[in-house]
Amino acid sequence: MILVNAINATSAQLSWIYLNGVLRDYNTRLVMNSIDFKPVTPTLSINIDNRFWYNPTLDYRFYLLPGILVILVTAIGLLLAGMNVVKEKETGTIEQLNVSPIKKYQFITAKLVPFLIIGIIDFAFGLALGKVFFNIPFSGSLLLLFGYATIFLVAILGLALFFSTISSSQQQYLFVVYFVLMIFVLMSGIFTPVESMPLWAQKFNTINPTAYFMRVIRMVMLKGSDIHDILPEIRGITLIAISTISLAIWQYRKSA
Repeated sequence: MILVNAINATSAQLSWIYLNGVLRDYNTRLVMNSIDFKPVTPTLSINIDNRFWYNPTLDYRFYLLPGILVILVTAIGLLLAGMNVVKEKETGTIEQLNVSPIKKYQFITAKLVPFLIIGIIDFAFGLALGKVFFNIPFSGSLLLLFGYATIFLVAILGLALFFSTISSSQQQYLFVVYFVLMIFVLMSGIFTPVESMPLWAQKFNTINPTAYFMRVIRMVMLKGSDIHDILPEIRGITLIAISTISLAIWQYRKSA
């Protein structure tokens, strides 16, 4: 067996071409060495059979749809939670909360939990649609994927709440979110594998929560990875979640 890692498509294609050339030359020599003036006998040769792991039929939907689902959950988390806080700023209702005895972390938690539930429901709905209409394979643990999605949503919602605390209007918030969302999506690896990106882009993805979830959802759904396989991604997204929530709590200012 010869395994070709196709994450870097260029290197994989070149390696596969060289390998086929070597085997073709070897088969040619076998045939030439068997040619003589004796009665014709079957010649020896090497038969090459190809098999693609994780997506044997090379159906692009199996690779693309999990990534689209990650982007959908990211967009919902960034837009809904932050817009809710900014709208209260514009209408003035947030001032009533600012003079109440609630703590800053209690305010952030109250704004986070409802949208966390909405995000999980939307994620489950997207998985169901993908299975029913596109027959997307699911080889891993559903509980593990939802557990990771929960941590991911906490990170995204914390970032949304942080942006909402530094924005004074809905328009300003939308500009910030659109800019950040576009960067997260383009750098996440939905179209181009992160391993094929320049080194600076790979290092940037250490703070890109979308890139973590993009890897995990494909690993769990297509490869059947377990918790030990995604431990680096779990540590990374947990650290981002703690950081974004801490920033949101620190930035939110009460007048009393």
